[in-house]
Amino acid sequence: MVKCRKLLVFLSYTVLFAALTSLIACGADEVSEGDVIEARLASEEIEGDFMTVWAEYFAEHMYEETDGQFQLDVYPFGTLGDNRDINELAQIGVVEFVFSDFAWISAFVPEAQVLSLHYLWPRERMPEVLEWVVNEGNIMAFLEDAFRQNGLVPLGIVYEGWQWITSQPEARTLDDLAGLRTRVMGSRLLVEDYRAYNMSPTPMDYGEVYSALQTGLIDAQVNPLFANYSMGFYEVTDYFTQMWAEPFLGIPTVNMQFFDSLPQEMQDLMMGYFKDNIIAAADWIDERNAADRARIEEERPDIVWTEWDDAEIEQARELAMTVWEDTYPDIAGDGAVEALEILLEDIQNAQIALGME
Repeated sequence: MVKCRKLLVFLSYTVLFAALTSLIACGADEVSEGDVIEARLASEEIEGDFMTVWAEYFAEHMYEETDGQFQLDVYPFGTLGDNRDINELAQIGVVEFVFSDFAWISAFVPEAQVLSLHYLWPRERMPEVLEWVVNEGNIMAFLEDAFRQNGLVPLGIVYEGWQWITSQPEARTLDDLAGLRTRVMGSRLLVEDYRAYNMSPTPMDYGEVYSALQTGLIDAQVNPLFANYSMGFYEVTDYFTQMWAEPFLGIPTVNMQFFDSLPQEMQDLMMGYFKDNIIAAADWIDERNAADRARIEEERPDIVWTEWDDAEIEQARELAMTVWEDTYPDIAGDGAVEALEILLEDIQNAQIALGME
């Protein structure tokens, strides 16, 4: 069954690529006033999950605000390939948009790995801090330049809740994490983040995680809470552990050539939508996460939930700092150090502006 699904995905990818290759080769023409624009967005999440839902909201917004001129079709996870595939499709222009996360997109834009550093963001008022950083800080301009060097344009950064470690063996403390074979997203920096805690991290495609847990290929995996419910990971893990190390951040992204072919007013609509809805999207996902946790607790009352206290967090933070200092500068692109300096300053300024310091 798994092989059949992979074959279908490959065939759909091949057909779509063949159909659009001639358009890409010719380049994106300037859009004339009144032209109907048809575009595609590939989401890395399944139907009903955050990225796909908010991609559909975005499509509705663009359709309404342009009186039907902009028509966007959304493709949920699995319909156009795996996580890496859909980012590549957007980069080469086979699809115009991808809604991905900070980790998978970093395979194409190394500077985006700054968002993967652990214990970077404050636990308190995280969505408000992110909103200030995106709208008032300097990191988005830096990232846009880095993305553009790789044929892409980021439309914003959105919050999807904090990442949880879910495991079959007990993994409640920092010591318990040692040796844990853990699936992480496809980022070199994330591998180093979790290796700092003496874990054994391995990147793996989203669609392979359930069977890997079920068969014992891995002991644990890392995902936001809603994904643990919608993908069924709670069925094959017994411990949920919150380190408060890593918020899950989505990055809606558009192909640069396509974006630059659009009228300025349409570009502004796209940029504005995600930047204006950071808090609304955070409220949506917080409600969704709370509801999904209640469902998990009802269906699996034997699951053990652990949220680390300040003492445990401080121990982990000290280990995380070794990645900041020793590993990150070498693997996060030429602008790695500058990106971190900018983002740290943005976060500090956000906290000051919000009266948190």
